[in-house]
Amino acid sequence: MKVERFLIGIISTNCYLAINEETKQTVVIDPAASPSSLMNHIKSEGLTIEAILLTHGHFDHTMGLDGFLKEYDVPVYVHEGDKEILADPGFNLSSSYTSGFTFSDAKYLHGGETLSFAGYDFQVLHTPGHTPGGCCYYVRSEGVIFSGDTLFAGSVGRSDFPGSSGSDLIRSIREKLLPLPDDTQVYPGHMGETTIGQERGFNPFL
Repeated sequence: MKVERFLIGIISTNCYLAINEETKQTVVIDPAASPSSLMNHIKSEGLTIEAILLTHGHFDHTMGLDGFLKEYDVPVYVHEGDKEILADPGFNLSSSYTSGFTFSDAKYLHGGETLSFAGYDFQVLHTPGHTPGGCCYYVRSEGVIFSGDTLFAGSVGRSDFPGSSGSDLIRSIREKLLPLPDDTQVYPGHMGETTIGQERGFNPFL
């Protein structure tokens, strides 16, 4: 798997392309926006978008959905716990920064599923705390996890938003993420990459 990171959106969110280099099949994680630079890159590389995975429903991870779906008729997945967040501009925080954004055409996950796209299995780990339906996508075969705003390099997601819970967040990380192998590469929603071993050993919040 080749993972490409694009820093996009009005508060600098990491959008990822998870690419099968042999087939060019690609999964998009957290489309914060759909700038022409990103869309042109996808076309110039001949990538085939198969699905969009949302780690949670906040606007800074979702506002590119309309632009992507105009170009690619693909399913969008999010945990059912964030259905209300996606539907409410106040809850998803978009009304604080923009004229408001909502989305209602997602396929809802329960946690524990395995989504198979681009030749890879994405395990859905429900990690509530930052939002009720926050989740991470773990690709065991590649040793990578897309952690959204659950776990960062040296930090964890905020828990001062509506529906957030600091205790739930730490519990999610300890129970769902820290048991993964040390060398698991973590691709977070903001800032740089890290590994599970690095965070287990040195993250001051854990």
